[in-house]
Amino acid sequence: MTAFGALLRRELLRQARQPTRIIASVGTPALIWIFFAAGFTSINLGMDTSMRTFLVPGIASMTVLFASVFGAISLIQDRQDGFLRAALVSPAPRLSIAGAKIAAGALIATLQGLIVLLILPLTGAPVTALGLLGAAGILALISAALIGLGLTLAWRVDSTSGFHGVMNTVLMPLWLLSGAVFPIETAAPWLSTLAKANPLTWAHEAMRHALGMNPDANHTLAWAITIAASLAGAAAATATIGRSRD
Repeated sequence: MTAFGALLRRELLRQARQPTRIIASVGTPALIWIFFAAGFTSINLGMDTSMRTFLVPGIASMTVLFASVFGAISLIQDRQDGFLRAALVSPAPRLSIAGAKIAAGALIATLQGLIVLLILPLTGAPVTALGLLGAAGILALISAALIGLGLTLAWRVDSTSGFHGVMNTVLMPLWLLSGAVFPIETAAPWLSTLAKANPLTWAHEAMRHALGMNPDANHTLAWAITIAASLAGAAAATATIGRSRD
């Protein structure tokens, strides 16, 4: 078995043995959707879809965000357990170490995000297998970008509590400023401008297009920006892991 395969298997087994994290990653966003959908039920923002339907892709990306944080925390745990030092002095390339964490985290995060997308039929929205496949691709790209960013930040942090604080400061504003809970077209001009500079905004646009919610969206550009963000996150993590922290 290659170094990447062995490390990937280890990551998948370790995360599968922590079901409470999976419950937290899916359960919290699901509750937020229930509260938001109920709270916004009488609000009309001029959309063709209902607010409860509009919220689902954003809630799915929140699930991916939470799962990505847990995936990146494994780097801190590996450092504390001494496993990371052993991996870095082994013949395994840094690409295998970072790639295994990103691949395992992206797989689990994508599956959790798809669970949330199953809410869509409950809102009356039509769901097709092709639409779910496209949405799964976007979720995988989002998770790769977020885990790559998380691993890059985790390399500089020594405690899981400190890492949670850093990630909440960085990721929650990104998520809130991505059109996850409101259409950016209805936002203030300055906020809409900031949102368009956020790669997560384009990921949501591509996901909603795949699910048939936004047929007029520029999905080619949205996919391109999402892919670029995913590659940038993976590249940053690979370049950072193993580098001196001094």
